[in-house]
Amino acid sequence: MGILIDSPEGGKNGGQRSMMFFNRKKKVDSARKNTSDPQLAKELSVPQLLAIGVGATIGAGVYVLVGTVAREHSGPSLAVSFLVAGFAAALSAFCYAELASRCPSAGSAYHYTYICVGEGVAWLIGWALILEYTIGGAAVARGITPNLAALVGGEHNLPIFLSRQHIAGIDIVVDPCAAMMIFIITALLCVGIKESIMVQSIVTSVNICALMFVIFAGGYLGFKSGWPGYELPTGSFPFGVDGMLAGSATVFFAYIGFDAVASTAEEVKNPQRDLPLGIGGSLFLCCGLYMMVSIVIVGLVPYYAIDPDTPISSAFASHGMQWAAFIINAGAFTALCASLMGGILPQPRILMAMARDGLLPPFFSDINKHSQVPVKSTIATGLIAAILAFSMEVSQLAGMVSVGTLLAFTMVAISVLILRYIPPDEIPMRPSFQEPIDSGASGYIWNCLETGQKDKEAVGTSGDRKPLLVKEDVSIEYPLIPKQLAIGNYLHEGNRRKVVGWVITFTCLGILVLTYAASDLNLLSSVRYGLCGVGGTLLLSGLVFLTCIDQDVARHNFGHSGGFTCPLVPLVPIACILINSYLLVNLGSDAWARVSIWLAIGLVVYIFYGRTHSSLKDAVYVPATQVDDTSCFLA
Repeated sequence: MGILIDSPEGGKNGGQRSMMFFNRKKKVDSARKNTSDPQLAKELSVPQLLAIGVGATIGAGVYVLVGTVAREHSGPSLAVSFLVAGFAAALSAFCYAELASRCPSAGSAYHYTYICVGEGVAWLIGWALILEYTIGGAAVARGITPNLAALVGGEHNLPIFLSRQHIAGIDIVVDPCAAMMIFIITALLCVGIKESIMVQSIVTSVNICALMFVIFAGGYLGFKSGWPGYELPTGSFPFGVDGMLAGSATVFFAYIGFDAVASTAEEVKNPQRDLPLGIGGSLFLCCGLYMMVSIVIVGLVPYYAIDPDTPISSAFASHGMQWAAFIINAGAFTALCASLMGGILPQPRILMAMARDGLLPPFFSDINKHSQVPVKSTIATGLIAAILAFSMEVSQLAGMVSVGTLLAFTMVAISVLILRYIPPDEIPMRPSFQEPIDSGASGYIWNCLETGQKDKEAVGTSGDRKPLLVKEDVSIEYPLIPKQLAIGNYLHEGNRRKVVGWVITFTCLGILVLTYAASDLNLLSSVRYGLCGVGGTLLLSGLVFLTCIDQDVARHNFGHSGGFTCPLVPLVPIACILINSYLLVNLGSDAWARVSIWLAIGLVVYIFYGRTHSSLKDAVYVPATQVDDTSCFLA
């Protein structure tokens, strides 16, 4: 049987067509290369994923953040701020959980964007994630030295090879301890995923034990002293609801880290079941710990008397438990170590995924056959992060980390909308699919590709080789159109996909306009309210439209079925886009200026390397509904 492809555009090439390089999409299982090549080890289950998620999320920031946010924004309602922020983070977690179970790959948000949106946007997301994990890891490493110094009684007690040194000639402060910690963790990650996650689990457990000490010991002190922090004339919301929400926007970034779980998808034994549990479970545990610590600390000391630098240890010291500072400092130190490992772990896998797709040199895609991890990518990641941590004060670049994270969260939510309403219906094929796929099938002739005529007779093959197969019924089957309808309705299906695509686009545009106008207080009132009206109209119209129409039934066959599905679509993804866009707009011009330079560099790299070396550069696309055999698909 030959292959018959009817082109939606009626081209002479039948159903085959090329795509603009920026819009090229890969298929879900594109990560599955030659099985004879080394593969990532499938060693992870739910407990290990929880260790990764919790360890990457709970850094030392919680040991400081509770004091700053309580004093400046939330007051006694700090726990409510963490709850609201946790709910907002859960919207992104729902989107990640569905895509991670449907499209389990090491590329995380980059991989999902490549499948649903296109190569160009996926490249920018991957490039932004490289920046996020590099600077984030370096920033966490720079925070280890002062916490280690506090643990041993002061920086003067640190050996000279671990303490920070000021280089007068070039006016920089080097941090050898930060670089050494990165090298240690990099070496551990190169040994193997099982061994490194075992260490991660131990370190994270110590951190959780320290937080549990804060909760139980602090709760005992609170009941003993009558919770003086809650007996205030200003009530639970001294800064009002607006202050509480401002605190939520600040502590939202304390939940960033669960996306590290998605990057290990290829190393999970049962990704359809375990990835959603790992993502959701780690977020739930972190939210619970944050809230309980907040309730205790703002109850022990009035919010205005909390020390912004050492809120937890000073709260215990005010009740005569100065010795508790050692346990708290140990928890902060282990939290930083776990967060550093959780920050370095995803980047080599994203580099590997981008290199497998041809967008980066193949050097980064190599997997060591003994440890079954991308050793070369891991070493490159650790080396760059160590250089930054050793020689630079990267805390001022922290805003760039937030931009990369929020961009990834936003694109994941958009990908869920695309998957549900207009899932990709074309599959990339090798440009040589007109030739025999197997050398043994030399007698096979792909005569129908050129003529577009229906051929139901078997063309000669040699041996047991089978040509590319087409379904017996060669009429084009679209999920939302009955097979018996006339050809005029075929155009309706094409129009439907275009209309829904534009609706999603204008909905996102409306969100951007609304969040920008609501955040920029320098605009004239009339302009600001007008833009808010336009953006709000586009947002509500898109939400109503997507709610009223049916989702494409082809989504059930897209990717791996049987996993988690995001609830309340389109409400949850649109709310996720709205929250992330608001946070992006409010990050500040300095962060955006730096990120724009980085993205511009990435665009140049893509144009001159990634675009020309992409594995899809010569691909042609055919309707997925017409092809049974995947031997011609581009991997």
